[in-house]
Amino acid sequence: MPVYDFDSMADRSLDHARKWDPAIIKQKFPKAGDDYIPMWIADMDFAAAPAICTRLAEVAQNGAYGYGYAHDGFYNAVINWQRRRHNNEVKREWITLAYGTVPTIHYLYQAFCQPNDCVILNTPVYDPFGYAAHNNGFRVIENPLIYRDRTYRIDFDLLEEQMDRFRPRVHLFCSPHNPGGRIWTLDEITRVAEICHKYNCLLVVDEVHCEHIMAGSFISALQLPERYLDNLIVLTSPNKGFNLGGLKTSYSMIPSERIRTIFRHRLEMNSITSPNTFGCAAIIAAYDESEEWLDQITDYLRESYAQTAAFIEEKMKGWELMRMDASYLPWVNIAGTGATATEICNHMAAKAGVIVGDGTFYVANGADFVRLNLGMPRKLVIEAMDRMATHQLIKWYRQDSFAN
Repeated sequence: MPVYDFDSMADRSLDHARKWDPAIIKQKFPKAGDDYIPMWIADMDFAAAPAICTRLAEVAQNGAYGYGYAHDGFYNAVINWQRRRHNNEVKREWITLAYGTVPTIHYLYQAFCQPNDCVILNTPVYDPFGYAAHNNGFRVIENPLIYRDRTYRIDFDLLEEQMDRFRPRVHLFCSPHNPGGRIWTLDEITRVAEICHKYNCLLVVDEVHCEHIMAGSFISALQLPERYLDNLIVLTSPNKGFNLGGLKTSYSMIPSERIRTIFRHRLEMNSITSPNTFGCAAIIAAYDESEEWLDQITDYLRESYAQTAAFIEEKMKGWELMRMDASYLPWVNIAGTGATATEICNHMAAKAGVIVGDGTFYVANGADFVRLNLGMPRKLVIEAMDRMATHQLIKWYRQDSFAN
């Protein structure tokens, strides 16, 4: 069994990584120095799994980059992966290949919403979910998550009240939650599905962050009781798990023939027909040949998370790390510092040379949070945390300032 090296990083200048680009950093954080460590944008700095690199090199060297199609190799890879990794029995006809999860959400809103309709989101949540609605002329109804005991809970009473009052056409539900990293239980997902079913609201579940499990077990929405599957779209991708975001590939799993037909018609209207040649090859290599790599990188990230949690607990005054079930992107409550997320981000960029994610960019209810990124060699994580501990921003400090 090969042992993979995650203490080294790829040359991010070759892929023009946004998170490392000095011009982009300087535009957003003018006072940042040149010796910065970027912990903001959600991709990893490790080289991809060798099987993926080999397969992409073979496709590149072949020299033919014409129009392709979603062939048996792709469908079999997805079906086998979902069965083996997530205990899902997915039928071939459920699967539709697309060009990334965020563009797919745009198409979904276009397909299932009419002018003046609204969608509902559990906030804070990945910001493109919100602007995908706004960009298409639809309202966003915010359903704030309850922060308690270092985790999020769903306010089901408020969710049902909002469903009854606003009658949203789509509930975009993030599982595991992004940015909180919470893995929802089957009971919680079922309760969401029941409320959506009651109010005729399409349940769309984003499962992109399901591959890196820090604690517990992931439960897919495809495990819902059968009566809810006719009102369900599941979106996922190997992009986060295998660091393939730049290839812009993803797929949906839709049990309902009626919903599939509506969705695919919208894709055709947007000329989404043939797949990305390299993306399709990468999905197959990831799912068929790179599972051991995924297991090892998850172990590596889990140890980085454990060390980061201990460091924050011991040295970062006013910081409270959320318990993260999944992902490599810790969500940190900084309310105890008396500073806002934006103030923390600007301060850390200028004084510590560490670029962290601003919680205000997560639709709503994120102003007391910053996001970190552990998808880099551990020595860089340790250096970043040491720098931030040396240059802490504390306006006032109260241990009881966190929500309970």
